[in-house]
Order: sequence, then structure tokens, then C-alpha cells
Amino acid sequence: MSREPLLKFTERGIYCSAANVYLDPWKPVDKALITHGHADHSRWGNKRYITHLDNLPIIKHRLGEINASGVNYDESFNINGVTFSFHPAGHIPGSSQIRVEHKGEVWVFTGDYKTENDGISVPYEPIRCNTFITECTFGLPAFKWRDQKDVMHDINTWCSQNNKEGKTSVLFAYSLGKAQRLIKHLDTSQMKIYCHGAVFKMTEVLKELINFPEFTLITRETKKEELIGNIVIAPPSAHGSSWMRKLVPYATASASGWMTFRGARRRRAIDKGFVLSDHCDWDGLLSSIEATRCENVITTHGYQEIFARYLREEKGLNAISERTQYEGENLNEQEDLSTNTSNT
Repeated sequence: MSREPLLKFTERGIYCSAANVYLDPWKPVDKALITHGHADHSRWGNKRYITHLDNLPIIKHRLGEINASGVNYDESFNINGVTFSFHPAGHIPGSSQIRVEHKGEVWVFTGDYKTENDGISVPYEPIRCNTFITECTFGLPAFKWRDQKDVMHDINTWCSQNNKEGKTSVLFAYSLGKAQRLIKHLDTSQMKIYCHGAVFKMTEVLKELINFPEFTLITRETKKEELIGNIVIAPPSAHGSSWMRKLVPYATASASGWMTFRGARRRRAIDKGFVLSDHCDWDGLLSSIEATRCENVITTHGYQEIFARYLREEKGLNAISERTQYEGENLNEQEDLSTNTSNT
């Protein structure tokens, strides 16, 4: 008789029955281990949350009054005989992989992750395991990222050109993770950074962890003349809203892995697209899996079925796909702060 899997996919989320805990559940549960602060992985309604220490202020900001505790990276803790630990995922600040060990078997759940060091997150570390649960948001060979420094050079060049033309540079990016990555690496020698409220509040939370250049909140009192020629960071949901009127004249850009596809920029009605993602590209996914030396792979959100088939047929791995309610860096890019209207 085969043994029950250490982790299984249920209607509430990824469940460890031996410990009676869930990993990034999408429905309310008694005890949840949380990989990071994005809304599809850390949802409101759980009775207790356990996460990395750096993610605590993030989820408390987004979810309000919750019963939550934090642990350090590589710090093991035991629940009903099952050993858990959090390890750097490199996705966004405070993000983790979760290692689960029981009766000599080791599983690793990545949540979301990337292998490139972005300068604001603790860099990804591969963890040896038997079974590896991996996202594959960009699990196609077409997705291959350029070095961040080269992409940021292009972004800074674009902003500088807009400055010379008397236009405000409006960069659309997730308010948690991507926005701070941009703020950290933008050239502020000749331009100032202004922020939409959602971006400003989240960046204020992360100031305790990251040394940012100066950034300013756009308020009703902010004069249009102050913004001209400078840089504005806003969530994708701000695009096309009345909030944008104060920014005229402006040029718009999106920073996303989906900018790999030419049609993505046209569909979003933006002027420029920069390929910058908080997820692994094709090569990053493959190198991560190889580094774990795992025998089994479970692919989740993204091109999971295509990617699992490739791993079986080309890499000889025992790979299957599982459906989840994680969204990854989806094409709609809905503002992920919508789960907590008090913070928007």
C-alpha cells in the first residue's frame, strides 16, 4: 500500500496532513505557513499565520490585525513531528521557500521565486529535496531575461529622454516587489521619484529592510508642475484612471515579464514595455530544478502542463502538474492590494 504524500493539493490549498497545516492556502484554515506577501499567496481569514520575519510587517500591513509569528531563514521548527523551515526565494522582500521533512522524506514548496539577485530581496538558495513544487509562470523557452542592470539602464535612458522632452515618466509596476525594485535602481541624479499611494505605503513599510533613495507621495496638494520631467511609480490599476490627469504630459511604461510578447504592450495601451520579472525565466526554472537533485516535480501556476511534459520527456523526471488558485504575474495584473481596502 502506497504511503500518503507528504503534501497534497486540496480544495483549501496545499495540505500537510501529518502536521495539520496548510501552505499558502486559498481558503481560510486554522494554521497557515505563508511564503510571501502577495495577495494570491497570503489571504485574509486564517486563524494563525507563520511566515518569515521580514514578511511579518508586509502581511500585517495588507491584512490588518492577524495572529501571525515569524521565523528566520534556516530556522527549523517542529509541528506534530514534521520539521519545517523557511529559505530564501528571491522573489520579493521577505519571500521564502518552505522545506518540509518527515520520516526521511523532504519536499520543498517554492511559492514564487526567481534566481536573479534583484538587490532588494535575499537571493534565492536551492534546497536539496525529493519532491520540488515549482511555479512556472514563465515556463516556456521564449522567456529569457536580460540582466537587471541592462534593463535598468534602458529604463533610466527612457526616463532621461522623457525629462528632456518635458514629459513625466509613469512606470506601472506591482506595489509590492516590482515597485521597490524600480525605486531602488532608478537614477535620481537629475529626477525625483513620486509614488501613487499604494506604492508609497508599501515602500514605507519596507524602509526598515531596504535603503531606498528619496521618494515622495503624490497627494491632492501636489502641483502638476512638480511632476513634469520626473518619475512616477504607480500600480497597473492606476492606468486609465482619473488619478492620471494630474500627470499630463506623460509617457507610460510597464515593467513585466509579459513585455516579452509584443502584443502585450499594445493591449495595455502603454508607450513602452520593459522585460523585468520577479519570477524565473525558462533557464532559471531548469537550473533551479537541477540544483535540488529531486526525483519528483510538481508544477503549479503558469504553463504547468506544458512544463511538466517537458520535464518528463526531455529531463526524465517524474513530473506532474497541479491546479492552484495562485495567479503569478498574470496578464490582467490587477492591483494586489484590493484585499485590504483600508490600505489603498
